[in-house]
Amino acid sequence: MSKYTEAFPGRFPALAQLTAGAGISTTCERNYEELEPWIQWASVHSGQTYPEHGIFRLGDIVGSNVPQVFEQLERSGLRVGCVSAMNAENRLNAPAYFIPDPWTATPSDDSWWSRVLTSAVSQTVNDNAQARITLRSAMHLGLGLLRFAQVKHYGLYAKLIAGSRGASWRKALVLDLLLHDIHAKLFAKHRPNFSTVFLNAGAHIQHHYFFNSKVLTGQAKMANPAWYVDADVDPIAEMLSVYDRLIADSVSFPGTEVIVATGLSQLPYDRVKYYYRLKDHNAFMQLIGVRCKSIQPRMTRDFLLEFGSAEEALAAQSRLSELRVVKDGLPVFGEIDNRGDSLFVTLTYPHEIADDLRVTFGDEQWPLAPYVAFVAIKNGMHQEKGFSYFTRGVAQYAPSDRSHVKELHSTILQFFGRDRQSSHA
Repeated sequence: MSKYTEAFPGRFPALAQLTAGAGISTTCERNYEELEPWIQWASVHSGQTYPEHGIFRLGDIVGSNVPQVFEQLERSGLRVGCVSAMNAENRLNAPAYFIPDPWTATPSDDSWWSRVLTSAVSQTVNDNAQARITLRSAMHLGLGLLRFAQVKHYGLYAKLIAGSRGASWRKALVLDLLLHDIHAKLFAKHRPNFSTVFLNAGAHIQHHYFFNSKVLTGQAKMANPAWYVDADVDPIAEMLSVYDRLIADSVSFPGTEVIVATGLSQLPYDRVKYYYRLKDHNAFMQLIGVRCKSIQPRMTRDFLLEFGSAEEALAAQSRLSELRVVKDGLPVFGEIDNRGDSLFVTLTYPHEIADDLRVTFGDEQWPLAPYVAFVAIKNGMHQEKGFSYFTRGVAQYAPSDRSHVKELHSTILQFFGRDRQSSHA
């Protein structure tokens, strides 16, 4: 971010002001397989490191006994609001509002708007690879735009939507803009003591378009193919322009203090890797003879299968493991986490899945392409360094530089312990 504010002075005024103020870098676990945002956000919410909370997968917080800052604040007599907080379970007795992230199976608050928006956002995000949105979801998102979009952002919505054909990053930015506006209006209406909103487009765009960055130079610079994204386009700069508007809006909320935090940051990836997602999880499981109680799609390539017994899960694991690509022998599902009566599965095949690519399953061979949707080419990879910025009041309680990201939990609790009657974002 600072490279962009320095390279393009005046283009991102709110971000430049934010980074020039009170800020720290954070750290977290070092093992690459533990550098996932849903692990780090569990640390922020709980005040625990990964070895302490043990939340490894997105959605694992549900049914766990890991404490969260949300219910801790509520028990102290504070009203709490939450919009799309990653890997957070709704345990609040009386939330000001609660809309979960699209991948975590936890209920929203009881309001009609929260229920329909939760369903619509989840369906849209999880079927994004196929650009598939149901009529019901489209209607509810359209109503959500009419109800929550701020007038000052109408032009930005129109610009992003008009340019979104063949530019999936702009669709992600539309969703972040809508989530911000939903949060802004709910916050203004309910005035909770603490509220949070999680935005994912920034991480998504770095993952999939980092090579197009105009400030990325040096040996690590790789290029995306022209069919994927035009070389003259910089989705990261577009993302920062939108986020600049959202930061400016957030810090203008009256009587609030703001923390802007990233759990991680990213570096450019050093090779070509393709991401695919199953088009229809239920149909594919039926095709290979896997019968389960439920299927829960998660972020990008992941999904959770639940079974009636450990024996059924083990049999399903065996069938999933059989699927291998003929030309190179690599597994289609290279990561299968057996949890007894459930499997957490990742479609790991890293190369292009062309129409003639075939997989072997037992004595059969058949093409894989009809059953998967292309998601993206991986451009960015996580690193343990994160960043947090604070407005003046809450900055007094900020962790020291290079602290573990879990220390943000203490900052929140200490700040509200100081002044329990004010509203803050």
